[in-house]
Amino acid sequence: MEVKIVENQQELEDAFFVRKIVFVEEQNVPPEEEIDELENEAKHFVAYDHNEPIGAGRFRVVEGAGKVERICVLKDKRSTGAGKAIMMKIEEYAKETGIEKLKLNAQTHAIPFYTNLGYDVVSDEFLDAGIPHKTMVKNIYEVKRT
Repeated sequence: MEVKIVENQQELEDAFFVRKIVFVEEQNVPPEEEIDELENEAKHFVAYDHNEPIGAGRFRVVEGAGKVERICVLKDKRSTGAGKAIMMKIEEYAKETGIEKLKLNAQTHAIPFYTNLGYDVVSDEFLDAGIPHKTMVKNIYEVKRT
């Protein structure tokens, strides 16, 4: 498995392909809410298994924090480590760009997954696209050697 930062149109289409299957088809998110006006300002990530797209996510900087969004893995590839690999690649990218804090809105069923990656819940439950979520944050920083 390999997680790539999207560099071309095919890789972006691969990320959108996975997102549409997971969010639109599986979770009934309206297509116009899933692919939105923020796509062009986001950095996209896609996970591949033998050149087949199996997971995706996107990252934006919002008010100085890294906003992790649209993390998803195809149903038959869950529990393979793909989700964690995507999150680690995003975190690595965030550190490289000087971001110290990450924020995400987790579907409530996914909170244990993000908790295991060091995220803490910081909000009450709210609905997004009709799905219960809670906001979570994680502070990341490089230890500087002197």
